[in-house]
Amino acid sequence: MLKQEATVHLVWIPKRRKPVLVGDVKLRLSQILTEVASEKKWIIKCLEIAPDHVHVLVEYDPSTPINSIVKAFKGRSSRYLRLEFPHLLKLPTLWTHAYFYDTTGKVSSAIIEAYINDPHHYK
Repeated sequence: MLKQEATVHLVWIPKRRKPVLVGDVKLRLSQILTEVASEKKWIIKCLEIAPDHVHVLVEYDPSTPINSIVKAFKGRSSRYLRLEFPHLLKLPTLWTHAYFYDTTGKVSSAIIEAYINDPHHYK
């Protein structure tokens, strides 16, 4: 029997949409998200970290609730980044509670990847 996979496009922002995801913070966030995905056996198909938001296209086991994927990514990254970069403690929390998600059933993963990779995130 073939193992089924699902793909979801996730977007979230720092508290107050502060442009704090730059330089070493951006680099470390990418590492943390990759580590989480690897541990959970998810595949990050595309990742874009703009100064004030994160896009990730992730392939996962469809029995995993989407909110637990978001919780894993946001939870660990908030904890580690705030420990490693004290200037982030100026924000009451690193991430807002909200996030956007859309499954790729309506649109192909390739179209979403093209959107995420588009340079419009750096206006």
